Amino acid sequence: MTIKQESVSLEDAQRVIAAGQAKAAEIGSPSNVAVVDAGGNLVSHIRMDHAWVGSIDISINKAFTARAFDIATKDLAENAQPGAQFYGIQNSNHGRVMIFAGGIPLRQDGQVVGAVGVSGGTGEQDQTVAEAAAAAF
Repeated sequence: MTIKQESVSLEDAQRVIAAGQAKAAEIGSPSNVAVVDAGGNLVSHIRMDHAWVGSIDISINKAFTARAFDIATKDLAENAQPGAQFYGIQNSNHGRVMIFAGGIPLRQDGQVVGAVGVSGGTGEQDQTVAEAAAAAF
């Protein structure tokens, strides 16, 4: 039996990133915006002028996390606090799992086909940018 898996295209990723970049500029939050495919592999990334260099890796890993677990990183974070069911999950996958807001799965016909990750602002700013980016998909 063969499983068919749809995935985001470069064109999709560029559209998602453009929407995120526009929202980040609108709210004054220079950001890194990354899109991964259905396998969690990077398709495209931008680092806006004045966005933190340290947030490059974080944005990519937020996108990876959202795809790896098919959940927004904000929601995963709520369940990864001490005493919660996923406490310590950020130590899995060689430390790639991010439990900060700003990673959102991208769905097509109910199937996760990729994800977007944003880093560079506060958690609230990253989530706002990620939501705008995901809405463009």
